[in-house]
Formats: sequence, C-alpha cells, structure tokens
Amino acid sequence: MIRRLLRLIPPGTIAVGAGLGLLGLASYVHLAVAGHSLSGVDYNRLSVLWSIVFTLGIGVFMPIEQEVARVVAARRSQGLPPGPVLARGVTVAAAMLAVLVLAVTAGRQLLADHLFHGDGTMVTVLVGALAAMAVAYATRGVLSGLQLFPWYGTQLGIDGGLRIVMVVLLGLAGVTSPVWYGVVLVAAPLASVLLTLPPVLRAIGGGPPVAWATLLRGLGLLTASSLLSQVVVNVGVINLQLLAPSDTAAAGALLSALVLVRIPLFVFGSMQASLLPGLATTATTGDQAGFHSLLRRALGIVTALGLTGAVGAVLLGPWLVGVLFDAPGVLGHGDFAWLAAATLAYLWAMVLGQALLALDRHRAQAIAWVVGVAALIVVTLLPAPVILRVELAYTIGSVVVAATMAVLLRGGTQHTPTPTRPHDDTVAATVSGGIR
Repeated sequence: MIRRLLRLIPPGTIAVGAGLGLLGLASYVHLAVAGHSLSGVDYNRLSVLWSIVFTLGIGVFMPIEQEVARVVAARRSQGLPPGPVLARGVTVAAAMLAVLVLAVTAGRQLLADHLFHGDGTMVTVLVGALAAMAVAYATRGVLSGLQLFPWYGTQLGIDGGLRIVMVVLLGLAGVTSPVWYGVVLVAAPLASVLLTLPPVLRAIGGGPPVAWATLLRGLGLLTASSLLSQVVVNVGVINLQLLAPSDTAAAGALLSALVLVRIPLFVFGSMQASLLPGLATTATTGDQAGFHSLLRRALGIVTALGLTGAVGAVLLGPWLVGVLFDAPGVLGHGDFAWLAAATLAYLWAMVLGQALLALDRHRAQAIAWVVGVAALIVVTLLPAPVILRVELAYTIGSVVVAATMAVLLRGGTQHTPTPTRPHDDTVAATVSGGIR
C-alpha cells in the first residue's frame, strides 16, 4: 500500500515536504519561545515584524522563484545550463529589494513610531530579513528548475532547523529583546543558502542569454497575486497595531491565534505540490472531465482539512495559545470561529487560484485578489470593535476571493496554450508560497 501511494506522488514531494514540515515546525517553536520570553509590548513588535516580513517577502520574491524555476526547467529540457537565468533572476530580485529598502528607509521613523513603538532597530532587522528572503528565493528557483529536490528540501530543513536551535538558545539564555528573535529571520535563511550553494554553483554554466521578456512577461501579474494573497492572510496583525496602538497585547495574541488556525495551510502545502501540474496536464490535453474531477477532489480535501482544523481551533484555541505562546486571553471561541472560517475560505481560494493558473489565466487570478483586498479594506474601515473588524475583514476578504475565482472559472475552462509560458512541472515552485 505504501509503495503504491509513493508511486502516485510526483518526484521530490517527500524531500520538499520534509523540509517544509521542519520549516513549519520552526514557526511554531519560534513564536512559542518568543511568547514565553518577551513582554507583551516586545512580542507585539516581533508579531508586526513577522507579518511584514512574510507579507512582503513571500509576496514579492516567491514569484521570482517560480519564474526562475519555470525558465530553468524549460532550458534544462533543451540541455542548456541555468547560469543566465540565475543572473537575470538575481538582478530582478536585487532591483525589487532595492525598491523595498528605499521605501523602508524613507519611512524608517514613521514605521518605527507606528508599528514598533519607536524602536528603529526593528526596522533595520526588517531590511535584513527581506534581503535574506530575496537571496533564498532566487537560489531555490534554480534548485527547483533543475529538479534538485533533495537539495531544495535540505535548504528548507536547514532554515527551519537553525531557527529552532537559535530561538531555543535565546530562550535558554534568557534573552528578552525582540531584536534578537527578529535576527533569526535574517541569519537562518542566509546560512541555509550558503550551505546549499554548491549544487547551484556546479550547475550554473553558460549558454545563450535569456531574454528579459521571457522572465518578466508573467512576473507582474504573478507578483500582484502573490503579494495581495499575503496581504489578505497577514495584514490583520498590522492593521490591529495601526488601529489600536495602545492595546499592547492584541497584535501578539492575534498572530498566535493565526499561526494556530493555519495548520491546515501547512498540510495543504504537500498536496499543492502535485495539484498545479495535475490541473495543468488535464487542461493542456483538453481533458475537461479530468480537470473538473481533480478540482472537485482538491476542494473536497481542503474543505475536510479546514473543517477539521476549525473544530480543534474553536474548541481548544483560547487554551492552546495561552499554553503554547503565553498569549494573553483576549481572544475567545467566537474569535477562533471567525479565523477558522477565514482559513477555510482561503484554502478554497488557493485551490481555485491553482486552477486559474493551470488555464494560463493569470490576469483572472490577480483580479480576484484585487477584489478580495478591496472587500477586506472596506470591512476594516467599518465602525465596530477593532479585533472583530480585523477578523471579519480576513474572513470576508477570503470568501470574496474564492467566490470571484469560482465565477471566473465558470466563465470558461478552456486552456489556451502559450508557447512562451510553458507550465512549470516542478514541485518546489508550487509549495513555497505558504511557508512561514
């Protein structure tokens, strides 16, 4: 039975899944140790930093990984080395990082005052963490495109393992500064890149250069979708800090709750590895029955995941965040119900978004996220208790995204092949979007 199941999953899924699992565990350990070591105000600062890093980092740099992986995979099929692709990818990542650094530097004092209780050092850590993510995602694109999945999983695993070791040492040493817990988000990814760089350097090679259009053609829409999806799932903590800056416990408690209710998203990461290639194959071959069957099965699985997670979160959430993260008891069972409902809707949006990508409808996916973020903003500005507004915004925003994608999918599921954008048949490029 086990051998039969292993033959069904795409190559590399186990290696990447193991690394992803360790990286996911590191997120819980990181926040748990920080929650027990830091004061409420300092944990708030770390929570806001965490949310900004992963909103911008994943939103901006993960699409670069996907596009680098796509082009590297295409060149690999032609026997061409990935060197020119990596050079272009690093250049794009550096340009985007420069824009972010300039924006953060220009607003340094504003960010420090409104988000970090006047602590400018946390802004410096933010810049370092974004730089580390830029480097990590660019190199992962090459590993993914070359199908070096054991090395890809190793990079994820080293990143996660180092985070665990570093935060445990900080906790044992009695460190009570949020800066050092933020520095972990800089040091661990950079070390993981250095330790897994040899296979990238060995494979670089030369060959004909890559046209900028090949890499950039779909990057804008992909970046917009990726960034907006991270806004929906992460901006609640930031909004809570902006709307209720005097509530020193709320942002930290919300991040702890969100990490708990998002466990189904980590589980979904393993299935997501094979979902896009499967949908893309049925779409490309014109197998509409197979496409809809796979889509229905995927929606059924994530619905079961979401509902199972919701039951546990609603029943045990208020108690677990106190035990695991030492979070203050500001969130009740009703709060966890809203957050669990939002996570279920977000899972639907992730599946439906993969279906749109498989049909090469990047624009439709981006439109859905724009509509969802617009709904989130409207709800956030409504007159109501701040925590409830933030929870409803996450829930309604996710529901609107999923509903919009469903409507757009019903508008047509015919695939129009584009020779300049072959579907990425790699595993790793489809799973890293949910890594925290």
